[in-house]
Amino acid sequence: MTSRRTRLILFGLVLAAPLVAGGFVIQERAAQNGVKLFQQVIAIVNDRYVDSMTVGGLYEKAARGLVAELKDPYAELYTPKDLEMFNQNTGGFYGGVGMTIESQDGLITVAKVFPHTPSERAGIRVGDKIIGVDTTNVRGFKIDQVSSRLKGPPGTQVVAKFIRPGAPDQFAVTFTREVIRIPAVPYAIMLDSKIGYIPLQGFSETASSEVREQLTRLTKEGAKGIVLDLRGNPGGFLEQADTLSNMFLDKGQEIVSVRQRGEPTITHVTTQTPVAPAIPLVILTDGRSASASEIVAGALQDHDRALILGTTSFGKGLVQSMYRLDGGYAIKLTTAKWYTPSGRSIQRERKLTDDGQLVEVHPDSLEADSIRRARPKYKSDGGRVVYGGGAITPDIIVPYDTMTSVEQRFDRLLAAKQQETYLALYDYAFEMSKKVKPDFTVTPEMRDELYQRLTKRGVTLERKDYDAAQLYVDRMLDLRVSTLAFGDSTAKRRALKDDPQLRKAIDLLRRGSSTKDLLAMAAASTASRQEQR
Repeated sequence: MTSRRTRLILFGLVLAAPLVAGGFVIQERAAQNGVKLFQQVIAIVNDRYVDSMTVGGLYEKAARGLVAELKDPYAELYTPKDLEMFNQNTGGFYGGVGMTIESQDGLITVAKVFPHTPSERAGIRVGDKIIGVDTTNVRGFKIDQVSSRLKGPPGTQVVAKFIRPGAPDQFAVTFTREVIRIPAVPYAIMLDSKIGYIPLQGFSETASSEVREQLTRLTKEGAKGIVLDLRGNPGGFLEQADTLSNMFLDKGQEIVSVRQRGEPTITHVTTQTPVAPAIPLVILTDGRSASASEIVAGALQDHDRALILGTTSFGKGLVQSMYRLDGGYAIKLTTAKWYTPSGRSIQRERKLTDDGQLVEVHPDSLEADSIRRARPKYKSDGGRVVYGGGAITPDIIVPYDTMTSVEQRFDRLLAAKQQETYLALYDYAFEMSKKVKPDFTVTPEMRDELYQRLTKRGVTLERKDYDAAQLYVDRMLDLRVSTLAFGDSTAKRRALKDDPQLRKAIDLLRRGSSTKDLLAMAAASTASRQEQR
């Protein structure tokens, strides 16, 4: 019986061999034909196209076309300059003057000034226009051309020439370049009732170390609960998500599994003793919390280690890999999918529109019950139902406060003159920041002054529309003045009244002495909502 079975298998292999060999021949011929096609197209374009192009430029365009035809919205070919910018954004530091720039109306414009940098100390403002770097007139230059001239080895000098809207003369500043560190955690504060608040802006190479530093400090100061704010966090390095999850999970627990084509599944587990294994934890998410943010939220949700609160996350369950190429180029490709410890894929279905925009097929950031019931269900360590099939669903959904119809109309009026509005608000807030005390309130006189400045800058507003949007105006003034006067942390404390998600998190942490208590309150809230229906 056994020998006959063996013979049948061997016979099948003998028959299959010519077929496989034939398949290789067909594939080889197809490859050869493809190479010939490519070479012929390159040659004809190089010889006959109306505009002359370098051979190197042609090959780069061909490579870009190949990447584009993959229809992978996350795939990208990086030039050496692109790669430098990518490393700057993900690495967390670079040598420069401490500003980000963008192109507006053909001029390179300051978009952001980082604190404690040469740019801030020189008084550079958002909206300033860069017209020269050293001896080069940069009018008409691209962003990367100006950026590369501003950056350089720390300790070296660079001269930049600016024009400022509303100012009559241009001015020059001599900067001494420094190592510019872009913080992943811009600040961390203790809120009421000993609740620690840590906003994490991205998963750069320094993200986990920055969170660890602030988490250690807050617990030493007596924090009874922690809010980890991942709202607006687009993700970053996978290993940083691993390290951050390890701060709260026990050694040996699964964080995420990665499955790629033709390779065994790679399971990431915690390897270190946790920094904070028991402190009550709430994680805030929204529709811009993606990738590494979702890995952390999914792992801690599956292990019942944190309560997730806010709105549904972005839903990016894919892994990209970066491959270095010759000549300083690199290519980023989607190479795998990742799954939470319970086995969930959180990849949300999306499609590319004709104009290249990535849109959701079934958008629902608030997770209507009908949508949630249709999604696949999984179980956490403690037996709670958690949902797969697209994004991380919060345990407690708390929407943002929506603007009134009056505020929405006012916001559209300001949007038509965005730059002028920003400059009027910034200039006035900068002046007031030298005069106000930490307990200041926005007064009618401050509102009147801002209205006059907006009008002078050409922002056309009916006074009745301006007065009707008083709360909106007060929030603008309060945030900008307090940030310039006292920093981000004080501004956040003052803006707490306008953040219903953070307020809800604080309320839960006041009432719960453990994460188990938080999850019980979430279950009770869900049951109560279902009974009311």
